[in-house]
Amino acid sequence: MPVTNFAVKEKYQYQNGFGCYHETEAVDGALPVAANNPQKCPYGLYNEKLSGTAFTAPRHENQQTWLYRILPASAHSPFERRETDTYDTNPGVHGKERWHQIPNQLRWDPFDLDETVDWVHSLRLVAGAGDPTMKSGLGMFIFAAGKDMDPRSAFYSADGDLLIVLQHGALDIQTELGRLLVRPNEICVIPRGIRHRVTLPEGPVRGYMLELYQGHFELPELGPIGSHCLANARDFQAPVADFDEDTENEYTLLAKFSGHLFAAKQHQTPFDVVAWHGNYYPYKYDLGRFATIGSISYDHPDPSIFTVLTAQSDHPGTAVADFVIFPPRWLVAEDTFRPPWYHRNTMSEFMGLIGGQYDAKTGGGFQPAGASLHNVMSAHGPDATSHEKASNAELKPAKVGEGSMAFMFESCFMVGVTEWGLKNCAKVQSDYNAESWESLKPHFQRPTPKKIVNGTADGVKGDIGDKNQVPHWTS
Repeated sequence: MPVTNFAVKEKYQYQNGFGCYHETEAVDGALPVAANNPQKCPYGLYNEKLSGTAFTAPRHENQQTWLYRILPASAHSPFERRETDTYDTNPGVHGKERWHQIPNQLRWDPFDLDETVDWVHSLRLVAGAGDPTMKSGLGMFIFAAGKDMDPRSAFYSADGDLLIVLQHGALDIQTELGRLLVRPNEICVIPRGIRHRVTLPEGPVRGYMLELYQGHFELPELGPIGSHCLANARDFQAPVADFDEDTENEYTLLAKFSGHLFAAKQHQTPFDVVAWHGNYYPYKYDLGRFATIGSISYDHPDPSIFTVLTAQSDHPGTAVADFVIFPPRWLVAEDTFRPPWYHRNTMSEFMGLIGGQYDAKTGGGFQPAGASLHNVMSAHGPDATSHEKASNAELKPAKVGEGSMAFMFESCFMVGVTEWGLKNCAKVQSDYNAESWESLKPHFQRPTPKKIVNGTADGVKGDIGDKNQVPHWTS
């Protein structure tokens, strides 16, 4: 079956479907019938609207959810700044951190596990662009944690939607709208503003995260592919209502706002939503369910055929962020260099490896829990080892990527690198170019000058080409 065989077994129930209008209640009758905000909600609950888009957003873009909870989310003390010297994920004008804007190809060794911090403090910004205060751009993070969040705490980001790509361990995520279990080879999206608490049932965790400052993720258009394939809507899973009841103990509410950390106190659990209905909610997806498309004749198509989720800019077809994967797949193209070709891109490409070996980087330097960044127009492609293998391989049908899953965060923005990402993490490979491309050898065999048209060989001009060699003939 096209699903991942997870070592950690599922323990929660879900509702299926991407972008669907769901409704769920943990107590029978907690959802009002027809009315969204009746004068008195069932069981004495408060109603609260959670808006993920403007009220007047077009219907096909509008994302809202109605919550029915024991106490409204506003019942807390004023927020106060926390950890002002150490917590800054918004480089630029709003803090002391700054971007390094460089064209170099970068690759990182596997990032270390860190057993001393919880989810909130595990987030390390590596690269990004834009400004969450303007709802523009994105951030690319590494996380590594070894502690559960405090049982009387919750966290949310006002800056953007969190796309979580787990590489090691397991995440048990309690959200206001229900619970999610996330394992390696699953992704999870927690939309802007949704409060959550993360525990680690299998010990330390590590992975990658993209924070989307503008818009929301959607499924890519399929065009001539038709009505299904790639990531199918039915395979996304959203939580069912699940609530705690506690109005006696003090809880800490942590907020990431403009890249900085704030905290408030409240005397009720943040996870008291008894029922909800709407289309703004967290969800997860098993990457093993991705229905891969590829060439069955010749040539390697653009990697956009591997897009799981996209967030479009104001120019259709150009993404603020694409989430792309390179799953196990069959290669059958004839007379074709089968790995991804050498490339310069108007988009920036940040890659990570969940497990296994990426087929375009077989030299050994691109490892699970590591990463690479090829910024706007920074040339890249298969390393020398991969090129040699692929250029001389017998072109019979072959399955690549067994036991592997590489992914890419792609963006139209020129991304900067943080001080931590470039220096403090001490993971940047100084020999990346030398190991990957500087060792490439020329294979060009020069023809005799008689055959050269508009060129030279050892400085000797060739004869004027044959007029029949259209389109090479120039007068």
